[in-house]
Amino acid sequence: MASAPAGTLYRGGEGMWSWVAHRITGVAVFFFLLVHVMDTALVRVSPSAYDVVIATYKTPIVNVMEVGLVGAVLYHALNGIRIVLVDFWEPGPRHQKAMFRGIIVIWLLLMIPGTYFMLIHTIESLFGSTS
Repeated sequence: MASAPAGTLYRGGEGMWSWVAHRITGVAVFFFLLVHVMDTALVRVSPSAYDVVIATYKTPIVNVMEVGLVGAVLYHALNGIRIVLVDFWEPGPRHQKAMFRGIIVIWLLLMIPGTYFMLIHTIESLFGSTS
């Protein structure tokens, strides 16, 4: 009789890593939405404080965080489609590893050029014009 590997409940693999990334991206998107609702509500309480908060959003650090947000939303959406296919498409469970690899490829194909276009103005403002 084979024994379970010692030391960890998690054994790695596509299923576990997609689960972990799905939970992390879901929590990250939730906290973004929470902050977004709060900062938008601030306009009714103190328009000047709202203006200060919005000005902080125009910084390079926040621009990089926006890239992370887009990456999180995109991964969460693509993996959500994979989960639906695994749950409701009869051959889905047999193809879940290939579908996971597919969403990573699609994510990279969208994020690499997307990151460039999202960061180009920040890069130009920090290092001068690239043209």
